[in-house]
Parts: sequence; structure tokens; C-alpha cells
Amino acid sequence: MMDIEGRNRNLHPIKKESWRSVMTLAYQSLGVVYGDLSTSPLYVYKSAFAEDIQHSESNEEIFGVLSFVFWTLTLIPLLKYVFIVLRADDNGEGGTFALYTLLCRHARVSTLPNGQLADEELYEYRNHETGSGSRDIGLSLKSTLEKHQVLQKCLLVLALIGTCMVIGDGVLTPAISVFSAVSGLELSMSKEHHQYVEVPFACIILVLLFCLQHYGSHRVGFLFAPIVITWLLCISTIGIYNIFHWNPQVFQALSPYYMYKFLKKTQKGGWMSLGGILLCITGSEAMYADLGHFSQLSIKMAFTFVVYPSLILAYMGQAAYLSKHHILETDYRIGFYVSVPEKIRWPVLGIAILAAVVGSQAIITGTFSIIKQCSALGCFPRVKIIHTSPTNKHGQIYIPEINWTLMLLCLAVTVGFRNTKHISNAAGLAVITVMLVTTCLMSLVMVLCWRKSIFLALGFMFFFGSIEILYFSASLIKFREGAWVPVALSCIFLVIMLVWHYGTIKKYEFDVQNKVSINWLLSLGPTLGIMRVRGIGLIHTELVSGIPAIFSHFVTNLPAFHQVVVFLCVKSVPVPHVRPEERFLVGRIGPKEYRLYRCIARYGYRDVNMDDVGFEKDLICCIAEFIRTEQADATEGNGVNDVRDDADNDGRMAVVGTASSNLEGSVRMCEDENGFSSELQEIAVTVASPRPRKRVRFVVPESPRINTSVREELKELMEAREAGLAFIRGHCYVKAKRGSSLMKRFVINFGYDFLRRNSRGATSALSFPQASTLEVGMVYQV
Repeated sequence: MMDIEGRNRNLHPIKKESWRSVMTLAYQSLGVVYGDLSTSPLYVYKSAFAEDIQHSESNEEIFGVLSFVFWTLTLIPLLKYVFIVLRADDNGEGGTFALYTLLCRHARVSTLPNGQLADEELYEYRNHETGSGSRDIGLSLKSTLEKHQVLQKCLLVLALIGTCMVIGDGVLTPAISVFSAVSGLELSMSKEHHQYVEVPFACIILVLLFCLQHYGSHRVGFLFAPIVITWLLCISTIGIYNIFHWNPQVFQALSPYYMYKFLKKTQKGGWMSLGGILLCITGSEAMYADLGHFSQLSIKMAFTFVVYPSLILAYMGQAAYLSKHHILETDYRIGFYVSVPEKIRWPVLGIAILAAVVGSQAIITGTFSIIKQCSALGCFPRVKIIHTSPTNKHGQIYIPEINWTLMLLCLAVTVGFRNTKHISNAAGLAVITVMLVTTCLMSLVMVLCWRKSIFLALGFMFFFGSIEILYFSASLIKFREGAWVPVALSCIFLVIMLVWHYGTIKKYEFDVQNKVSINWLLSLGPTLGIMRVRGIGLIHTELVSGIPAIFSHFVTNLPAFHQVVVFLCVKSVPVPHVRPEERFLVGRIGPKEYRLYRCIARYGYRDVNMDDVGFEKDLICCIAEFIRTEQADATEGNGVNDVRDDADNDGRMAVVGTASSNLEGSVRMCEDENGFSSELQEIAVTVASPRPRKRVRFVVPESPRINTSVREELKELMEAREAGLAFIRGHCYVKAKRGSSLMKRFVINFGYDFLRRNSRGATSALSFPQASTLEVGMVYQV
């Protein structure tokens, strides 16, 4: 995707957008959002007339297809998405998971095991209810969902099905877009020869497309919008020429009466051809999924005033040409390029290939984004996420494992089918399934989040759902002719997600059941019964309360431990972003002389995790800030807010921001490339980082408000940091306990174990040097 700042992130109070910024975002959205949708004229008519219906001299078929295309584009992308669905943003973010997280926050249906009441105090977590309709019905539905875990699991599976179909679309869209773009070669050679050129040429373009992903799109992103605008201008101009040159009466086909005539004449064949017609809306979901990079108004303006009229003119122009050319030499000459004037056919071919590459790029990066969201919410194995943008924009990511998997699957589909007919059947089913899932979740959002009438929600689901079910049935009937591909892909990814989610839940339940009691810790005394050595011991745990079993496992087998111990939990919360001033929850475990702290770092599912230097710096600062303000009155306004959580009985927790969000801190920091200043009385530590080499200096300020005990604790924290930081994490072996069912043993011992061994480690573990990392092995009997 383009290097967009993500201005609609809602990290600050919403300000009225200027028309200049709206127009700029609308221009940029053309290259990111509408690349896939704008290339649909390449293959819609060819897919609709593949085999199910024939083009006759009465023109009833071509006019009927045009009428279906017009009204489908009007009702689904324009009416449903632009005017309704785009309003259901999750603090500026969109997509299937945005709808799901909205529902999770308005009803306690989230499956994240380590949720806390304190998370509901986050700025983006707060419920912004709109409307004052049937509140009683909404509360009743909310209560029903919260009481029945079966309904919660069904809701999760529904969201995951939509997610899996999006991943399947990431395989099929590049294949059909690039293959259809290079199909213009068929007009310059015989059918026997072009199939030996078309497939290899498409495969070469696809390989280059996926190989360039790790460079990121920020270097060439500025070309995306001009390419798509040029393409839209090209197809709309050709459409206007064909309308006036061949058949100005084609406007009559916009009447819905022609849909009735079409179905009456073609009957079953016409119904089956709907699977090809629905491809005119492929890419519409991107308007909602990419909402976080732009604004609602900019996306609405770009579609309503540029994309929508250009596509309608393009389809009308093709229909006008075909209405005067009934006798076609071969069945494959009903595609897009046959309606392009011969003199400009080669330039149009080049522009089409570039537009197809831009559209494919958007869906590939969109697939990376949604897999990152799934991984953050515990529904996908951990993968390596590389931020390709130098400024670490949250949309600029690259996932190597997923990239090469998509490439292999995309090449297999292209080489295996070798024509747009079967690929279009597969792509159509994936597209319409995602839209059906959006319709179902959207109807729940209307009742639970917007407090609208249940009848309005049912009307929305019935009206748009009936249209989408009609197209869904037409696509599903072609299961053996290519539509099985997205079903197979979705089943594979769905099994992976469910197995990982189930294993993650069971592993967390084992941690909760086997955590060490606070009484055991108190019985050890201030020295924990062992030698306390200099340094900070950073223990990674998934627990948000209690002491993990790996700590007792460690201290009972080794005779020494660090003078400062921090139990660190890096967790995701069901919001897109967590503001820096709300990043950390910090608390103390046991008496003050124990020097045991708990730190919970919270990230949204679209947040970028900090690097090791930034995270380490903020971690030390937030603990120091907690120490300084622990005794202070909460009403002094120091930027630290007390929170209470029923699940955490270890003591008081406090919300502490990152170092950059604290205007006044208990520890001051300076960064210097040339060394230390001798004028400051400080405790300093050198932190290794890429060039240039920087020194991060922690200074305990001379302030009368800091009493002696607090100053001593801060000084001890700084001395421990100077001595070094060791990261300790558990290396678990998860096995099903004896007496478990055969299914559970297979899922845990083979499925989850295989995924765990082949996935990345914990996100926080990747942020620290391996030389300072220690693993404590444990066997989990779940």
C-alpha cells in the first residue's frame, strides 16, 4: 500500500477535515483502495458469457447482463458500503475484524483469555453508542450472547470464515487480474499459440510481484494513484466512444425490466451466469478494510464521483459494442479488449497490466494486515512481521511466510486452470462470502452498538442478504468448476486458526491453574530465599495476575536471582490502537523491599511494537514513574491513574505512559552520540543500537518532592539497569493430559504442537538480544 499516514486513527479528538486534505486523501485512495475494483471490466463479460448463456441478435442477454451489473454496483458498493457500512468504523479502522471487535466491546463475547476490566478504561475501548432505538432489545441480545458460549464461538467462527475468504481472495485476485490483463495478447495471435504465451507471461508477472513485496510499496506507492486514474480515464473514454459510435440506445438497459427479461429468457443458464456478473463488485470490501488509512469522506468521494461513473461507462461501452457484433469468430473474443479500438489496443494493454499489478498489490498487503490482526488476537500462529516503511507506518508490513505461500498458491491456480473461467468462479465465491459475513455482523452492530431497531437490522440483513445469497448460490453451483478452491483454502486456514486458538486458550488456562500464590512468595522473605545478584530479571508471562509457574520452577532450581524482578506481559487488546499515555499497567507484587514489579504492555491489533531500545527505555521509565507516584495523591495530576481489576489481587495497578508521553518524569533521559556529559550527576548505561551508537542516560532528578525511600528505590532500579537486563521466558511443551478424548489429543499433541514448533516466538522475546535471553523449559499438561 501507499505510504499513508493513517490520519483517521482517532488518537486525538476528531477535528474537522479541510477540503484540501479530503481531496488529497481521495486522490491517494484511488491507488490503494480501488485498484482491484477498477480492473473488473477486464473479465466480467467474459466470465458471464463463458458457457452458461450465449450472445444472440436480440441483445436481451447483453442488455440483461448490463442491467445486473449496473444495479449490483449501485446497491452493493454504493448503497451498502458507502452509505451504511463505512459508518461502522472501529475508531477509524475497518474490515471484518473491526466489526467483530466492536461487538466484543459492546458485549462481553471476546475470546481473549487475558482481558482485564482495566482495558475497558482505554480511550478507544469506550463505547460510543449512537441512536436511541430499541435499547431493551439490544440489552436482551447482549445478555443472550454473554450467557451462551456456543453463540460466542459461532460469532468467532463467522468472523474467521470471513477472514479466511479474504486470504483466499489474496490468492485468487492477483491470478485473475494479471491473467485477464495479459489476455489482450489473444487478439494478436491464434488461440493455439496464445495459450502457450499467456500463462508463462502471467506467471512471470506474478513472480516479480511477490518478489518485490519485501522492498515495500512506499518507494513506488506514489505511482499507484496515477496508474489507476489513467486506467479509469482510459476505460471511461473508450466506453463513451463505444456508446456514441455503436449504440446510443444502450442506456435503456439500465432499467431493471431488462433483468426480468434476461432471467425469463435464459432461466437456469442466466442464474448460473450470475457467478460471473458478481465479479463487477470484487474489491468493494477494500473500501471498508482500508478505512484506517484514509477517511470516510475521502473514500466516499473517490468512489461516488470517480470510480462509480467510470465503471458504469466502461460496462455500457462494452455492451454497446457487443450489441452490434453478434457473430464473434471465437468464444474467447468477447472479453474487454475486443471493444478497444485497434489503434490504441497495445497502449491499453500496458496500462491494464500496470493497473492489475496495483490491484494485486493492494489485496496482498491487505492479506498481510488481516493476518497480523488475527495473530494479535490469538487466532493465528505467530509470524515474522517486517515493517517496510522507514517511518514504521502501521499499514506498511511484510510477512515472508505468507508472501511465499500466497505466491505458490497463486501460481498453482494460474497454471492449473489456465483460463479465466475457473478462476472467476473461485474468486466470485470468495468475494460474495466475505460480503455475506459483513452483512451478518453489520446487522448485529446495528442492534448492539448503534441501538437501532431490530426491525431495521433485520431489514438490512434481509434486503442485502437476499441479493448476496442469490449470487452466492450461483457461485456455489459451480463448485466443481473452480469454486472449490476458496472453500478448500478457507477450510485449511480455518482449521489452523481454530487449532491455534484452542491451544492458546488451554495453555493460558494451565498457567492460571498453576500460578504461584502470593503466600508462597511472602514465605520466602525479602531475599526470596536465595542470593539476589545485581541486574534486572525480566520474566515474560501471559498472566495478568499472579506469579507464573516458571518463576517458582526457576528459583527452586537455581541459587540466585536478580535484585529487581519484573513480570512482563505483552498483550493485545481488542482496539486498533493504544495511546502512548495508556501503554503500560504497572504494579507491585509483595512488600516494597522485595523489588518485584508487574508490567503489562498493551498494544492494539494495528499497533507497531517498539524495538528493543525503545521498549527497554520505556519499561524502565514507566517503573520509575510508578515508584515516584505510588505514594502521591492521585489528584495531583501526574499523568498516572489508579485502576482496580478484580482479576488482579496482587496490589494496586497504575496506568503509566511511555517516556515520550510523560512531561514530568521520575527519571530524565538524554541521548548523546559522543559520550557522557561530566556536568551531570547521573547513573548512565550504554545501550547498543545500530549506527550511530547512542548512550541513553537515566538521571534521578534533584527534587524535594521525592522522599528518601523513593529515591533509594529509584537509585537501586538504575543500578540494576546499569548491571544489565536478562530476559527470561518459558519454553513450553504442550501435551494433552491423560484421559483426554482422541480428538483433543490429536489437536493438542499433533496440530497445536506442530504449529507452535513452526511459528515464531513471543513478540516481546524478539525485541531483546538472544545473548541476554534465558529459556525455562516446562511441560504443560492441558
